[in-house]
Amino acid sequence: MRKRKTRGRRSITYQNKDVVSKIFGENLMNKLLAVYGVNLPKIKAVMPTNLPAIEANELRIDNLFRLEDDSLALIDYESRYKAENKIKYLNYVVRTVKKEHLYRNTDQVLRVIIIYTGDVTREETKAELDVGCLQFNVEEIFLSELDAIAIEQNLTKKINAGEELSDEEQMEFIILPLVYRTKEEKQTCIWRCFELGKKIPCQELQVFLLSGLLVFTDKVIKREESEKIRRWIMMTKVGRLFEEEKIAYGEKLVAEALEQQKRKEKQSLMEIAKKMMKRGMSTAEIQGCITNLTYEEIERLKA
Repeated sequence: MRKRKTRGRRSITYQNKDVVSKIFGENLMNKLLAVYGVNLPKIKAVMPTNLPAIEANELRIDNLFRLEDDSLALIDYESRYKAENKIKYLNYVVRTVKKEHLYRNTDQVLRVIIIYTGDVTREETKAELDVGCLQFNVEEIFLSELDAIAIEQNLTKKINAGEELSDEEQMEFIILPLVYRTKEEKQTCIWRCFELGKKIPCQELQVFLLSGLLVFTDKVIKREESEKIRRWIMMTKVGRLFEEEKIAYGEKLVAEALEQQKRKEKQSLMEIAKKMMKRGMSTAEIQGCITNLTYEEIERLKA
């Protein structure tokens, strides 16, 4: 019997991702999406991203938002451009129209926004699909046009100084790894963001930023890193303090053990030095043999 191959692309199982997405979504209300370079009203509600259909398969989009003007914004993230992806986006649109019964309300606006990571430039893509009976347009956002280094320097400076982040800076934190071009740069930036996020004193903001970081970088983050960040998010404040105290206590025990070992070694060297003195050896001669003892220590031992 052949074993079914598991697909290892996703770093977080959908059950875990749903939990993290829920944490992220609950804190996303009233945020602006201006950091993307698109002028949209504030987010009013985060909507379910699974789009069931009569067919056997189920589509899952990256984000679906209801905005303050009651329009819908369907946002997807891509690390490369494929013309055939527009068929995927059309499927998203059709199923969203069916699920939300938009065909009953001709005034309802649905916007499709594709955010390209730092891998893609404006010259590589085409926003329109025109097949005669159908004209389909997506709004394209290019993170490659943002200055990743300047954003990271500003965030690092403000967080280290304990300054409050604006709504736009919070969204910059979440998408920062995707602004970098190569996979390696993205992955190292994810870890830097995680270490930086842990310094934020407000637990609610910390959880929002780190859960957003997980959700947005799901396609590029390493499995082991995603699990570490997820465990940090899931830990209660008490649990986290206990974990930190446990680590500190362990480090203290190791330090005490090393100190005790040093004292034992020093005592052993002292005994050897005493025997050398009984044989009439000078302080200089003893120090030449036992370099771990200073001249002053040997003189005090003689006294």
